[in-house]
Amino acid sequence: MRQEVRWRRNRSIAGRSGRVGERNWLGYLYLIPGLVMYVAFGLYPLADTVHYSFYDWSGFGDKLFIGLRNYATLVHDEIFRQAIFNNFILIFFYTVLPILLALFLTVLMTARPLPGMTFFRTGLFIPHVIPMVVVGITWRWIFSPVGGPLNVALRAVGLHDWAKAWLGDFTWALPAIGGIGTWVMYGLCMVLFIAGVQNIDETLYDAAKIDGAGVFRQFRYVTLPGLHHQLMVALILTSITALRAFDVVWVTTRGGPGNKGVRVMGTARHRNKKIVIIGAGSAAFGLASLAGIFRTEGLYGSELALVDIDADKLNIVQKFAHLMNRQWGAEIKISTTTER
Repeated sequence: MRQEVRWRRNRSIAGRSGRVGERNWLGYLYLIPGLVMYVAFGLYPLADTVHYSFYDWSGFGDKLFIGLRNYATLVHDEIFRQAIFNNFILIFFYTVLPILLALFLTVLMTARPLPGMTFFRTGLFIPHVIPMVVVGITWRWIFSPVGGPLNVALRAVGLHDWAKAWLGDFTWALPAIGGIGTWVMYGLCMVLFIAGVQNIDETLYDAAKIDGAGVFRQFRYVTLPGLHHQLMVALILTSITALRAFDVVWVTTRGGPGNKGVRVMGTARHRNKKIVIIGAGSAAFGLASLAGIFRTEGLYGSELALVDIDADKLNIVQKFAHLMNRQWGAEIKISTTTER
């Protein structure tokens, strides 16, 4: 009798384990479409990019294998080094400041619940969901030297010396962009931290109060350890955003002013290009066309090659370029050619 019961029990356990194994395999089957998409559009392009980095290739014609020469050129490139430096400066504004500010607001908002806190939290989170291009356009208007709200407010309170062209100033352009990043990211960090605080057991705070711990010690020994996972998520997300910063920088400053303004890794690839203008010597190529050229977004830091241009128009182009190089550090080079 005992052997029969044991046999039935073992058979039941084996049946349950078999069904669990089937369910596990079924879960992996659901992952296959996403995995295929990730390999096709994520891993494969990444591997292909690494493969092409060992060649000298323009995208057409034959490829020439050059080993690590591209990487050596990149390491010794001043533009790349400056872009890396600026990106790490932005990490301070996009990561450190938002996390510290969000921790302060979290403690402030969870210590004593007040009416309207939900609306307040939503308002602080809104900057993170606004498209970054819209954020850049808005802050470019705020920082505008002519009629910008920031300069208007400074002049209204008598701080005339503080008013300046924030995005055109060699000293303040990068901190101004960083301030935009702080404004965008601290709402995300705050929402993460508030959610984490709500999951901390209240008995831990009660025990800390019984032991005589004040607000600071409660924060140090209860809140911070309880927010460990949220802090890691916030650190990763904000750091990635700082290293990938492009849209706000491009919309506000185009990577300027000058050679060492707000050039980051995202904008560095838009520099040092050769733009060939065919038909520069025709009658239709007038002052309006010249103005259009100098409004080109990718012109800064590039070589402008003009085909078959006459001396008068060339003189005007050179004056435009000289003015932009002197006022904005545009680093535009002018060349002429008869080849198309």
